[in-house]
Amino acid sequence: MFFPSASTWLKPLSAFALACTAALAAHAQTKEVVIGYQDMVVPWRYAQETKQLEEKTGYKVTYRQIGSGAEVARALASGAIQIGEAGSAPFAAAISQGVPIEIFWILDNINEAEALVARNGSGVNSVADLKGKKIALPFASTTHFHLLVALEKAGIKANEVQILNLRPPEALAAWQRGDIDATFIWNPVLQQVKQSGTVLLTSGQIAKDTGKATFDALAVRKDFAQKNDAFLTEFVNVLAAADANYTNHTAAWSVDSPQAKAVAKWSGAEVTSVPDSLALYAFVPPKEQASATWLGGGKNSVVAQSLAATAAFLKDQGSVATVLDDYSIGINPRWVESATPQ
Repeated sequence: MFFPSASTWLKPLSAFALACTAALAAHAQTKEVVIGYQDMVVPWRYAQETKQLEEKTGYKVTYRQIGSGAEVARALASGAIQIGEAGSAPFAAAISQGVPIEIFWILDNINEAEALVARNGSGVNSVADLKGKKIALPFASTTHFHLLVALEKAGIKANEVQILNLRPPEALAAWQRGDIDATFIWNPVLQQVKQSGTVLLTSGQIAKDTGKATFDALAVRKDFAQKNDAFLTEFVNVLAAADANYTNHTAAWSVDSPQAKAVAKWSGAEVTSVPDSLALYAFVPPKEQASATWLGGGKNSVVAQSLAATAAFLKDQGSVATVLDDYSIGINPRWVESATPQ
C-alpha cells in the first residue's frame, strides 16, 4: 500500500556487490560501461540507436533495460550498472540510504508526461472518487509519490485506497482485464490507457498546485565518475545534442522519421504515439541545468530541494529512515557546466 521499506527494495547484496565492484574496476580499465535505462520516451533513444556515445568516446557501451526506478537504484547500489535512469523519487530514496551516486543530467522535466487516469466504467470521475478503488503503479516511483501527494490534497488517506505495485506492462495488462480502476503511469502505457480512460490529473498540475515537482534524471556511481571524467563530458554532449535535435527540429521527428522509429524501438512505444508523447515533456538545455534552477546552487538548487521534499514524504510513508540535511551530495553539475553549446 505504501512505498516499500528500504530494506525491501535496496537489499544488501554482499557477495554480489563485491563481485560487481571488481567488475566495475575492470570496466574503468577497459573503457566499458553498463547503462541502465527504462521505457521513457525521450530524444536520447535516437542516440542509443545510432551508437553516438560509442562513436564519441570509444567505449564499449552495454544498455540494460530495467523495469522500474527502484530496480535501477538497486543495480547502481550493487555496481551491476554504472549509470542509470530513474525518476526523482527513487533517486531521493537511494541517496537517503547512502547509495554512492551523483545525478548529473536532467533527462526531462516530467511535466504532462505522467498522469493519473481512471478507467472508463470504473465510476471514478475525480480524485475524491478513488476512495476504496484499486490503483496500479510502480512502487518507489515518481508517480507513486505524486499519487500520495494528490490523495493527501484531496483528504484521502493512503490506506483508504488499494495501491498495487505493478510495473508499466503489468499495469496495462491489469487495466485491459478490468482488474484496476485507475493507474498513474507514463508513456508508452499512458498513451494506451488514455484511449479507454479519463485523465484526472497530470504531474505538471500536481507540481503547480503543491510545489512538489518531479523529474527523470541520469545518475552515475561516484567511483566510476572519478575514473571516467572525459567519458561523462562526452556523454553529456551527446545527451544535449539529442535534446537540441528534437527541440530545434521537432517537425522532423515525425511518425515516419528514423528518430521516431528509434524512440519506439528502445522504449517499446507505438511509433504512431512517439511525437505526441515527446511533446508532453520539457527538455532542459545544459546551461539551464547548470543553474540553480536545476543542478547548480548546491543545497539550495531546485533538484536538491526537490529531493529533500521527496525524501521527507518518503520518510512519512515509512520508506526511508533518514532525511539528509543536504541532498547536493548526490548532485554533480560539473559536466553540464562544461557542456558544448548546442
